[in-house]
Amino acid sequence: MPGTSRVTVWNEYRHEKRNPKVQAIYPDGMHAVIAAALQGAGFPVRTATLDEPEHGLTEEVLAETDVLIWWGHLAHGEVSDEVVERVHRRVLDGMGLIALHSAHFSKIFKRLMGTGCDLKWREGDDHERLWVVAPGHPIAEGLGETIELLGEEMYGEFFDVPPPETLVFLSWFSGGEVFRSGCCYTRGSGKIFYFRPGHETYPTYHHPDIQRVIANAVRWAASTPGAPRAFGNRPPLEPTGELV
Repeated sequence: MPGTSRVTVWNEYRHEKRNPKVQAIYPDGMHAVIAAALQGAGFPVRTATLDEPEHGLTEEVLAETDVLIWWGHLAHGEVSDEVVERVHRRVLDGMGLIALHSAHFSKIFKRLMGTGCDLKWREGDDHERLWVVAPGHPIAEGLGETIELLGEEMYGEFFDVPPPETLVFLSWFSGGEVFRSGCCYTRGSGKIFYFRPGHETYPTYHHPDIQRVIANAVRWAASTPGAPRAFGNRPPLEPTGELV
């Protein structure tokens, strides 16, 4: 089913310029591969990167974004606090956010979680098996019981995030570790999905099941019409009589 939600894929876009191994896997950047897969699924997609003015995330761009996908690693500290505040407001107002892999340490994800978001890690060509532990969830639509990645960076528990409202994926690694790899949250009117796979030196974002998960997550995270949210001092709805 074609998607109608407007997607912006944001990528730090540093590894692809500096590391020949990454460049061979993602010659136009990880954001280009993710965007092409989403366009193939029928979504209108734009991309933005760290070194663009305002990191490519102007007020106008965010106003036209229903779901923002975020990948960062080397340069979390270079992301402007003003842009983080701008994204934070949009999430609370209903824009979806999908944080991929090392975006667990991004300023925006840490702010939304309110925790340190730290974890264990190892670059060791681990075999990763992602178990679908919420098979009825929309993000798991069209998948089997597991997703197999024959080479990936290991992330291990404890993952310092709030307990997910729904845990969709649990990863097992060949080193013996496990990790909560697909975590759903809401903040204000916005839906947030953290998805673990995607280390830059592996072709993870070319994997059809990983692409399916991201497309499913976009559909899930897109805002839907709901009751209005009203705040502040309000007059009573019912007439009140005078006290005698």
